[in-house]
Amino acid sequence: MRIIAKRTLREFWESDPKYTDAKGQLEAWYKTTLKATWQNSSDVKAQFRHASILKNHRVVFNIAGNKYRLVAVIDYTRQTLFIRFISTHKQYDKINAETI
Repeated sequence: MRIIAKRTLREFWESDPKYTDAKGQLEAWYKTTLKATWQNSSDVKAQFRHASILKNHRVVFNIAGNKYRLVAVIDYTRQTLFIRFISTHKQYDKINAETI
């Protein structure tokens, strides 16, 4: 899976000292996802059982025991994942994950 863009993850954990605990978890998620060859949302759920599948090819990944949320759009045909949002669970509650 091609991931657009790792920089978004790095900028998140570097943006505030409170978020540095996300670094290891996000790096692990990145490495796992980079190796993935998901064909559909069922493949995502098989690998990340706590992921939430939404409309518009969006998936919400729980990071660090659901402390953080990562919203991505996945193009299964092109094997590309676009990171749309990463932040705390509280901030996630303020967005519409299906349109972000």
